[in-house]
Amino acid sequence: MDPSFEPVCETEPAPALLGRARALARRVMRGLVDVALPPACMACRAAVDEPGCLCGACWSRLSFIGPPICDRLGTPLPFQPGEGRVISAEARAEPPAYGRARAVVLFGDVARDLIHGLKYADRLDLAPPMARMMVRAGADILQEAEALVPVPLHRLRLWRRRFNQSAALARVIGRTIGVPVRAGWLERRRATLPQVGLDRAARARNVQGAFAVPDMAKGELRGRRVVLVDDVLTTGATLDACVKALLRAGAGQVDVLVFARVADGHDAPIS
Repeated sequence: MDPSFEPVCETEPAPALLGRARALARRVMRGLVDVALPPACMACRAAVDEPGCLCGACWSRLSFIGPPICDRLGTPLPFQPGEGRVISAEARAEPPAYGRARAVVLFGDVARDLIHGLKYADRLDLAPPMARMMVRAGADILQEAEALVPVPLHRLRLWRRRFNQSAALARVIGRTIGVPVRAGWLERRRATLPQVGLDRAARARNVQGAFAVPDMAKGELRGRRVVLVDDVLTTGATLDACVKALLRAGAGQVDVLVFARVADGHDAPIS
């Protein structure tokens, strides 16, 4: 053998080996969990291949919102009347307090099951996949966001429910896109009646003056571009009340991001 030749043994650095070991451990644990608890559809609990997804039947019953849409309301339009951003006749007739709204899907039975599961059945496992869909649906407004603000619950309702579903969604969105969540920028000062069964005017009266920005948050909020996060948009009364409170306190721009919305503004069975 040529004495100048020395075989070289290349080894991976310790951090790389540790990373591979952790990835292998996660795969093993995932396999054990799948054996004990097979992945189930987020909505109907039918068997699926991966956790955090929907079966084909439930997926096909979701009405995803995509172009063309009204740039203000985020509602689907029957056709694209021209190039650029389009404002619907409804938005021109009754402009919302917010700048733009975006939603993943139209409210329907599968969307209702997901929202109710998160909101009332402590299904916090639904927040990450729902939030990831919201990130895609709201990409254009999120790229300008400087902070995410979840719609707050009154402290008594928060105590009964133990968590705020809007904050759970906002936290995942914030981690995904690297934007801070500022739950302390908005609070619900008084308890309100459930919105179920109320018409548009009654809903607006019910939440009038219910939201406010704490004095200590106004300096940090001033001039900021904010995205308000909630699970569902029905008539928009609650979100409009939140947006007005943020704008009065000095926010530079407030857009809205939800998982589902009612396209025509009629009542939906959500409180």
